Amino acid sequence: MSLNHRYDFVLLFDVKDGNPNGDPDAGNLPRVDAETGQGLVTDVSLKRKVRNFVGLLHNEQAPYEIYVKEKAILNKQHERAYQAIPGGAELLAGDDKKRKGGDKVEEARQWMCQNFYDVRTFGAVMSTGVNCGQVRGPVQITFARSIDPVIASEHSITRMAVATEKEAENQGGDNRTMGRKFTVPYGLYVAHGFVSAHLADQTGFSEDDLELLWQSLSQMFEHDRSAARGEMATRGLYVFKHEGKLGNAPAYSLFERIKAEKQVEVPRSFADYVVTVDEAHLPNGVELQRRIG
Repeated sequence: MSLNHRYDFVLLFDVKDGNPNGDPDAGNLPRVDAETGQGLVTDVSLKRKVRNFVGLLHNEQAPYEIYVKEKAILNKQHERAYQAIPGGAELLAGDDKKRKGGDKVEEARQWMCQNFYDVRTFGAVMSTGVNCGQVRGPVQITFARSIDPVIASEHSITRMAVATEKEAENQGGDNRTMGRKFTVPYGLYVAHGFVSAHLADQTGFSEDDLELLWQSLSQMFEHDRSAARGEMATRGLYVFKHEGKLGNAPAYSLFERIKAEKQVEVPRSFADYVVTVDEAHLPNGVELQRRIG
């Protein structure tokens, strides 16, 4: 069942003594806006967690397979699409796979949307190898930004082991390895998201897929624990449902209704913030659904 409504949503999540999204170009330091000091988490990071949750929940079975996943070979997935559609296997047997496809490209594109949750949700460019076209996803998520500036703390850590016998000999059997770890003491982050009913029609993104998205955003951090992300949690998911497909109000005017303000000088927990939701006089044709918060 296709979507009949536009949706805009606000996602609030926090991190305590962890690194929510390290920057590999900066020694894995937590991402920070250099001018404001606010912490950042990329849209790619958030989508990764949604993908991981869906894959875990549905055991990577169609129609909930995940296209972009760890160790995936994307061109192999494209070939699967051609093997599944009528006449596609003959194209794969040709010498010039990259330039072939023709009217089969759209069929392959539809097959990818039908089988891969993240393709019909977030979209994908699938033109490498054998061509499966491009998909513009109905769900888009912004970078998350912390409400207040964060400080990246640097810690020295010690491992009571070495990797090689030579290292052990050099240390006289002490076998210590020093390292560094970076954390944010506490940060409350906000990201904005959008769901287009018109693009959902093109990819087959359904009401069931939408419910799975809300579930993923609510629970994804519970299944993403690591030494760097021990305490991360979704603290609020506020969904604005529009009466029509085109929408009944600008997204920014809805996002401004969700505010989080610190109550202490140096926040160290979610309890140090107060989240207010202005539900009075919502624009005509807009309904607020609180999934969390």
